[in-house]
Amino acid sequence: MPYLFGGLVVLNAIVLGYYLFLQQPSSTQALKDAQAEITQPLEFTNSAQHIPPVIGEKD
Repeated sequence: MPYLFGGLVVLNAIVLGYYLFLQQPSSTQALKDAQAEITQPLEFTNSAQHIPPVIGEKD
């Protein structure tokens, strides 16, 4: 039984090492769409003029 457990631990380490370090991830269409959406410029509106003054200060 200890040999079976040790063999499974070693097999698990080999499979994990393969998926983490050797296999290159493939880009899916959803990933490509998300990356394209992120690289597009975002619309920015400066809302600093709408912030009320700090309490205790006069305008």
